Amino acid sequence: MFGLSRLSLRLGGVSRRHGDRRLIATVVSGNKTARQVKQRLQVQVEQIQSRFSGFRPGLVVLQVGDRDDSNLYISSKLKAAAEIGINAKHIRLPSSSSQDEVLRTVLGLNEDPEVHGLIVQLPLDSDRLMDQDLITNAVSPLKDVDGLSCVNAGRLSRGELRDCFLPCTPQGCMELIAQTGVSVAGKQAVVIGRSKIVGAPMHDLLLWNHATVTVCHSRTRDLPDQVGRAEVLVVGMGRAEMVRGEWIREGAVVIDCGINHVPDDSRPGGKRVVGDVHYASASQRAGFLTPVPGGVGPMTVAMLMQNTVISAQRFLQSQTRT
Repeated sequence: MFGLSRLSLRLGGVSRRHGDRRLIATVVSGNKTARQVKQRLQVQVEQIQSRFSGFRPGLVVLQVGDRDDSNLYISSKLKAAAEIGINAKHIRLPSSSSQDEVLRTVLGLNEDPEVHGLIVQLPLDSDRLMDQDLITNAVSPLKDVDGLSCVNAGRLSRGELRDCFLPCTPQGCMELIAQTGVSVAGKQAVVIGRSKIVGAPMHDLLLWNHATVTVCHSRTRDLPDQVGRAEVLVVGMGRAEMVRGEWIREGAVVIDCGINHVPDDSRPGGKRVVGDVHYASASQRAGFLTPVPGGVGPMTVAMLMQNTVISAQRFLQSQTRT
């Protein structure tokens, strides 16, 4: 199917010979790939500092409220930044903050020359009514390293990939697909989910990398049939183990963006994390498969770091031209 029918590959997991159903899919490790990305970025930051003494790429994570899950995600971002050499700061506003107070904070950070990347941690944990889109779009497109503003999303939709920041999760998915050695050009790709963060930009990235893309969602009637056509399948629906192995085309590349907590009395806390794909059955059909956890999640953080370094490099270029 992918020109790999006689190849046995290994990529962070168990090897599989296509056409032999007794062997399981090759595991595409996000942990491994994220480490490689961070090591490369660390070298780039060191090179920047050798040329521009005292300069460090700067990232600010702006949080409203104190959600436990948001705190966990922010902690992983700050840790990754420290490993690479990025100067990352966490600004937490109280949940009682007004929308105007949040906007003033965003606009002030837009003007700070030491801030090269600015993200608003979502969802907002506010006691007041907030226009999340308004706040997200208040971030300067030049610092929007999450790639969520209308300006960056619009450029992506037009195929202007070099003139925008790519959203971190879809960009991480593309990196993982690249790790398989499978080119998406000319392939039948299916994206399940149409969110602004994952599904919609994933469609755009695959399209502008020359795949033929179908987007499925909650109202798609023939979902198993659509999945069965996919040579490349990206799932970001937010439904635990929704995609079954028997739906999947033999040898497909399957990227699972889901993070779902399901009851499990055998685990501490009585829960375990699963994806949107039923892993056990999918591994008997897919050629390549990302695990959950340890797949897309680490790549999202790594791509955020990459976008921040890119933004800092662009800032330096703009300064040397003036």
